[in-house]
Amino acid sequence: MARAFHWLMPHPFLTLILAVVWTLLQNEISAGMVVFGIILGIIIPWGTSVWWPDRPRSFRLGKMISYSIVVMWDILVANVQVAWIVLTVPNAKLKPAWIVIPLELRQPEAITVLAGTITLTPGTVSADLSDEGHSLLVHVLHTDDADAVRDEIKSRYERRLQEIFL
Repeated sequence: MARAFHWLMPHPFLTLILAVVWTLLQNEISAGMVVFGIILGIIIPWGTSVWWPDRPRSFRLGKMISYSIVVMWDILVANVQVAWIVLTVPNAKLKPAWIVIPLELRQPEAITVLAGTITLTPGTVSADLSDEGHSLLVHVLHTDDADAVRDEIKSRYERRLQEIFL
């Protein structure tokens, strides 16, 4: 029975998320849209499961929720900081930097979340991942200390992601 359930829904959490997101994207919630969301939530993970052979062994949802709160806060703060930089720092005095972040993360999903987090935060962009996946190249709009930015990314984001993706 468990094998049949896993065959039908290889990613139950993804199924749930897809069904909820589909339902919320509709202008009004109806039984038909909920059922269609559930159908999409089953078909999409089932159809893409062959490309997910090495999915994470475990995932800590509670830690991911707290990580999401930290990231949302950082996005708000970074928006204010970037606005301040744009309004007060002349272009000639901007100090952009390319920073190489050595990664301890090895799971592709965790590295993707880290790169996405960096890109979502205003003032920083993930530009490249090394061929071996051991370092991430990040562009920063303005910084006086590139090492401090690197250390902050590693301590604030990478450490938390290591706890989420065991």
